[in-house]
Amino acid sequence: MELFFQQLPIVLGALNVGFLQTLKLFLVTLLGAFPLGLLIAFGSMSRIKVISLTTKFFIWVIRGTPLMIQLLIVYYFPGLVLHNPIWGGGESGRFLAAAFAFVINYACYFSEIFRGGIQSVPIGQQEAGLVLGMTKRQIFIHVTLLQMIKRIVPPISNEIITLVKDTALARIIALQEIIWAGQAFMKGSHGISGAIWPLFFTAFYYLIFNGLVTLALAALEKKMDYFK
Repeated sequence: MELFFQQLPIVLGALNVGFLQTLKLFLVTLLGAFPLGLLIAFGSMSRIKVISLTTKFFIWVIRGTPLMIQLLIVYYFPGLVLHNPIWGGGESGRFLAAAFAFVINYACYFSEIFRGGIQSVPIGQQEAGLVLGMTKRQIFIHVTLLQMIKRIVPPISNEIITLVKDTALARIIALQEIIWAGQAFMKGSHGISGAIWPLFFTAFYYLIFNGLVTLALAALEKKMDYFK
């Protein structure tokens, strides 16, 4: 027990550093995937067949392959195949590659949710807006968008909670996120080896993080009740 309390500050320090990397990847993914997802949704709904079919094929490929494979391809393909390691070396390069893969992956999932939300708004409301002299842009912002947000909050919430846990996949390209930090103590990190208990602490980090995200999303969903 005395050894445990001696090691605890070292373990928590390493886990905190790993958690910050996890949190950064989570936030960057959200900030990039939301606007890109909306853009992809517009592409899949385009009346120009070439654009819509190409976009739908891209979505199919991304959603139909594991995120882990996408991470490996994004990180290793430029260097091993093109002989141009665009991500550079070190932790910053691995983070950029992971962020790029996560943004593309989640943008495709978000795009389908956005598309479903947009198409669920009755067409009659758009026609009424045109009759009132509103432009298509005004109709989208003031009529379609707000109702779409109300409809997509529950499915988007599920994807965001999944994202919290999916950040652990970044360790496949040696990004030192929180699980990487916890597992390192099994191999001899900071003079500690053969210790599995730090991994249980990583579970508490995820539980607390997911709990806070769930509460925030529940509050957002409650605020959107005025559309009922």
